[in-house]
Amino acid sequence: METTIFNKTEGDINLTEERARWQQTFLSPRAKELLEEDSRYFLHQALSTPCLDPIAGAEGIYLIDEDGRKIMDFHGNSVHQLGYHHPALVRALQDQLSQLSFSPRRYSNRTATALAKKLCGLMPGGKGWKVLFTPSGAASNSIALKLARKATGKHKTISLWDSFHGANLDTISIGGEAHFRSGIGPLLPGCCHVFPYNSYRCIFGDCTDCGLKCVDYLEYVCRCEGDIGAIIMEPIRCTDVQIPPQEYYRRIRGICDDYGILLIFDEIPTSFGRTGTMFAFENYDIEPDILVTGKGLGGSLYPISAVIAKESLDVCQDISLGHYTHEKSPLGCAVGLALLEYIEQEHLLEHVADLNALMERRAKEMKASLPAVGDVRLIGALLGIELVRDRETREKAVDEAEKILYRCLEQGLSFKISQGNVLTLAPPLIISEAELSHALDIVECGIKALT
Repeated sequence: METTIFNKTEGDINLTEERARWQQTFLSPRAKELLEEDSRYFLHQALSTPCLDPIAGAEGIYLIDEDGRKIMDFHGNSVHQLGYHHPALVRALQDQLSQLSFSPRRYSNRTATALAKKLCGLMPGGKGWKVLFTPSGAASNSIALKLARKATGKHKTISLWDSFHGANLDTISIGGEAHFRSGIGPLLPGCCHVFPYNSYRCIFGDCTDCGLKCVDYLEYVCRCEGDIGAIIMEPIRCTDVQIPPQEYYRRIRGICDDYGILLIFDEIPTSFGRTGTMFAFENYDIEPDILVTGKGLGGSLYPISAVIAKESLDVCQDISLGHYTHEKSPLGCAVGLALLEYIEQEHLLEHVADLNALMERRAKEMKASLPAVGDVRLIGALLGIELVRDRETREKAVDEAEKILYRCLEQGLSFKISQGNVLTLAPPLIISEAELSHALDIVECGIKALT
């Protein structure tokens, strides 16, 4: 009997028989005791608590659990572009800690200004942009929403069903997952939702010849509402790896210009090389009005996120957009600056291109040889493998996907499951081609054995 799916858009469920079997078989008594203690003292929530496995260390592409197992991490909560405990980032953090560890809000500091200048210089044109830092992506999306309201005088937004923009009350309002919204009560007013782009099972039919009816509908909502202030989207959806065509965003950019709407791109999980470019929107030959980044900016060492907005939107001098305690954290900014410098100086984007070529070849081979692989979607070093029970009916292989996850964990590979049946593989960008090939062997063997 198939596992009940409450909502599996954002990740795998943590209360299944399959997980319990894996833990019973592979965790030591000491590890189980630690998990029981975690469960005792932390509030429970789906997707995270109760936990899978206690971690004792993290180095490079690996997590090391309490039982000494080394696990290649192809999930990493999207913070692991440079893997874990990267020497360049650790050194930057230590150096900054020895000089200036905290900067109160009313003061400036050299490191925060340097990172802001660096980020603005990476944006289109290299100038005409401004930044605010926050401790989290959700907080940055909140700032983007407030900035859009202030700049346009309009409070309504358009976002996508199944989207995720953070777990705060305002960000679950624009987010489109029932998993985060259900049972919470009244949400933020004015949050309109439209159908997401979906390359495999478009609600309007085959996306290859439908003429992007999803964008036609989006424009219809803009025209009917008349007072939309912002459209917020992930340019590349990270969880189940949806990669719209160029025309999709060209049309949306045109709609925003025609109706006086700000375009906000949420790149919290995809900036800084994941899609093969420094920013994901660079794949589309357009630019947003506001860009939100995070996760990887802190290099897995420090929580930091950034809102990057066009200079013309600097209109909030009379209110406080953020006012966060760690708004200009010298520690977080030191890590972020070191990360960007490493990506540039070590030509990491060129390495991502090599990883992409390897992943493309292997993904095509899997789709051709494994009937359970209904679709593969790849950009940069982000791969989604969609599993089906039948390619004609496109029935999701949900139970099979979960079994594959735990089989791969047995072999030392961790990744994410999205939408119940998409194996989402996001390796650290520093991974070697040999390590990546080994990980893909594990995935392929798992699919062969359990489908």
